[in-house]
Amino acid sequence: MNKPILNNKIYLYLTEFFAGMSVMAVELGASRLLAPYFSSSQIVWTIIIGTIMIAMALGNIYGGKSADKDPNPDKLYFRIVIAAVWIALIPVIGKLIIIFISGILIFTVSNNFLIIAAFISCMIVFVFPLFLLGTVTPSLVKYSVDSLDDSGKTVGYLNASNTIGSIIGTFIPTFVSIPTVGTSITFLIFSGILLVLSLVYFKSANYHILKSKKLPIAMIIFILCTILGHNDSFAFWNDNLTYEGESVYNYLQVAEDDSDVILSTNVLFGVQSVYKKEPGLTGMYYDYAMASLFMTGIKDISDSEVLILGMGTGTFATQCNRYFENIKCEGVEIDQKITNLAHKYFHLSKDINVTTYDGRAFLNACDKKYDVIMVDAYQDITIPFQMSSKEFFKMVKDHLKPNGVMVVNMNMRGSDNVEGSINDYLSDTISSVFKEVYTVDVDYCTNRELFASDNKDMISIFNETTESQDNYELKTLMTDIGETLNKHTPGKLILTDDKAPVELLGMKEIDLLIKEEVDYYKSIYKEKGLKGLMEEVL
Repeated sequence: MNKPILNNKIYLYLTEFFAGMSVMAVELGASRLLAPYFSSSQIVWTIIIGTIMIAMALGNIYGGKSADKDPNPDKLYFRIVIAAVWIALIPVIGKLIIIFISGILIFTVSNNFLIIAAFISCMIVFVFPLFLLGTVTPSLVKYSVDSLDDSGKTVGYLNASNTIGSIIGTFIPTFVSIPTVGTSITFLIFSGILLVLSLVYFKSANYHILKSKKLPIAMIIFILCTILGHNDSFAFWNDNLTYEGESVYNYLQVAEDDSDVILSTNVLFGVQSVYKKEPGLTGMYYDYAMASLFMTGIKDISDSEVLILGMGTGTFATQCNRYFENIKCEGVEIDQKITNLAHKYFHLSKDINVTTYDGRAFLNACDKKYDVIMVDAYQDITIPFQMSSKEFFKMVKDHLKPNGVMVVNMNMRGSDNVEGSINDYLSDTISSVFKEVYTVDVDYCTNRELFASDNKDMISIFNETTESQDNYELKTLMTDIGETLNKHTPGKLILTDDKAPVELLGMKEIDLLIKEEVDYYKSIYKEKGLKGLMEEVL
């Protein structure tokens, strides 16, 4: 069969270009598809990169052998068609597969749930299309090298085309398509590019497209996917959400009922912020964190200056303003879209300044000192290592006024029976910087609040300020906190910028939390059977 298009090396370079672009787009799309379920930690990224590299390596081997055995380019472009169709199907069935795998594993796996679930999901959803795209380079080398005299130059151009495509495929999804149209449509866009690329080849090669069953079926499936796969909902079973969308950094979900407004950045693991519509104590860690204001020794708490690193929707600042009207709060939040949601749904005051920046980078650029600095940047199961190290906490200390207090919200309380938990590391690290470190567990949840200062009288000051408090409910809460504060005994588990394995430590805590939840549902299943379990879940 005469295929003059193969004589045009520009088209071959374009094939390599778009294949490389699509591989990176799928890789970045994979991170966004998995993040709402398994977080966007380094562990998940490692799994994504590792499985994709396996797929590409196997594809290279198969593509080379296939091209030597049967150098018919039709087979390569049919493989690209299959890859395009598979990528188009990801927005339609990918989330269902992830939920199905998680549902099975959560009841059968007691350790390393995050690693196993993410790895199996990657293998099933993403490996096959990227394996097929991995066959492109060795196949094109076979078709494009005319003689040994120019083989090096030709292979160099092919690899350069692939690399340039990969570079562009890295930037476009991250900065353009995913924030603008979402992850699902991003998959469909790059699927369409691969499909058009293949159709151009078959048309130019005088292939009877309509007489073949494969190509019309592929086009029909793609069209169906564009109709069914544009839904960007990750919590697709929930039709009562106030808002659901994506930013450059996060999956974002806002839910609302008569009493609360809730922000979630992860479908499977907890919430990030809760706003109580009625003034008063929330019963959550925001209330406990206000104890830091009672430890500074400032006569009128309303004169305090507070910095919140990890502002989120600003619930802590709002709570402080409800009890201390003129208190000066400002925040740092890396995700501008979260700040926008805070103003729209969580009633964050426009008078509270929020800087869109990384918390540590903000401290580097800021000379101001504060009475209280709250570190609330440990999002769900993701703990940024650069905000958990000894060097970071030294920076926080440098930005505190004399007798200033740092309060850290530690999401995962951990188990007191397990040594070397993430909270043990954080507490020991902070104790290596501050002279006085106290912790308190928040009732009815997994949060633990840590208070640190160099003022040896911080607890006596706290007790005196509590005693003079006029608000009865706030005084009662602070009295309860005072009775349950625990002084931390310094240890040797120190996190540094050079060594901070927070992902692995966080994963251990997730395993413990999942085990506790699963044991509860297992007991229901044992007592009431499948019907009782379904009633409890639904």
